[in-house]
Amino acid sequence: MLALDDTIAAISTPIGEGGIGIVRLSGPQAKDILAQVFVPAASGAVVPESHRLSYGHVRDPASGAVLDEVLAVWMRAPRTYTRQDVVEIHCHGGIVPLRQVMELILRCGARLAQPGEFTLRAFLNGRIDLAQAEAVLDIVRAKTDASLRVAMQQLEGHISSQVSQIRSALVEALAHVQGALDFPEDEIPPLDLASSLAQARQRIQALLTQANQGLVYRQGVRTAIVGRPNVGKSSLLNALLRSDRAIVTPIPGTTRDTLEETLNLRGIPLCLVDTAGITESTDLIEALGVKRSRHALQRADLVLAVIDGSESLQPEDLAIADSLRNRSVILVVNKADLPTIADERGLLPEVRHVRVSALTGLGLPLLEEAIVQAIFSGQVQSSDLPVVSNPRHCAILRHALERVVAAESAVQTNGEVDLLAIDLTAAVSALGEITGETVGEDVLETIFSSFCVGK
Repeated sequence: MLALDDTIAAISTPIGEGGIGIVRLSGPQAKDILAQVFVPAASGAVVPESHRLSYGHVRDPASGAVLDEVLAVWMRAPRTYTRQDVVEIHCHGGIVPLRQVMELILRCGARLAQPGEFTLRAFLNGRIDLAQAEAVLDIVRAKTDASLRVAMQQLEGHISSQVSQIRSALVEALAHVQGALDFPEDEIPPLDLASSLAQARQRIQALLTQANQGLVYRQGVRTAIVGRPNVGKSSLLNALLRSDRAIVTPIPGTTRDTLEETLNLRGIPLCLVDTAGITESTDLIEALGVKRSRHALQRADLVLAVIDGSESLQPEDLAIADSLRNRSVILVVNKADLPTIADERGLLPEVRHVRVSALTGLGLPLLEEAIVQAIFSGQVQSSDLPVVSNPRHCAILRHALERVVAAESAVQTNGEVDLLAIDLTAAVSALGEITGETVGEDVLETIFSSFCVGK
């Protein structure tokens, strides 16, 4: 996967019918392959001027058959995505023309790219660091404006800049300690190690403080809507989505399976999971639905526990509430447009209760506010400060923080200098894994294997 001396190719747009489909090449033979397959409509050079689109046709040099009418562009290294010669052929976006053009390019000497290999080459050739490379995938997968903004900050190098500054300070401290170890008889310029380490610790802690919000924007919040049959779970889903996504009838047990939809709630990707009513049943299909509901409940980050406010509490309501102890829960008292009969004050008294009417929309803004508060304690990230949104980065920062704290302790207690050097080395190495300066090949393969083939 780390080879750079061959030419790779892939379809870089989704497979299916569309206006345009793009075949991309990168590598030393990209220009020559374009010259073999591209026939410009205008007289002149076979390969267009660098970074200039040219209109023409893709033709099989062996048979002379014209495969498609295209726009082609050759981009000379290093002013390209991969810092190699790059070619893009803009075909019609159908499955057959793209497949035929791709097969022709492979016959002419290119190799099919591995997942994420274009971005991997951009990283290996120094165009972007590893954190920026990971941001590319986050941009592709962004589900809200806020998650896109966080990913763009990372692509622009905001996180990398912060990490590099912290790492540089720790490298300076390590150099000072190592110098004292290697040359004990020489006079080493003084350095306030305690102050330097304290500043590094504070900056790492600041990045980790924002990490929970960053992870929410990147991964979303899985929210299960649970309750006994016919309390209005599907109606609540439709009301939150402002769309008739789930089938709603007066018949209990209409929902037999889980139904998932993503809602953009103030920039938060909220994955809503409508579940079958949780109850004891001898009906095989309904029992399977209840089993899936319980599984969705176990996986949920947040639970909307729905009861029918127009009826007295039922044993199922109490059983469901009892199963939600020590969970992040909002109790939703539905059917607020009807006379209130249920007394839910003793039901999950430690969580927030919100009265709504999924039918009329009454109370929905309050519910949405309660969801935001449950996720962010009432604070939605709106600043332009760098936000760590990658679980890998969070784990690395926590490890680096542990080693910096250990180094601080060694300085304060005049501990062994050897141990201090070990802690500083570990912290420096860990931070380098974020930007890619100390990352191993196995980590690279894990990261880039999650990309699509054409990226």
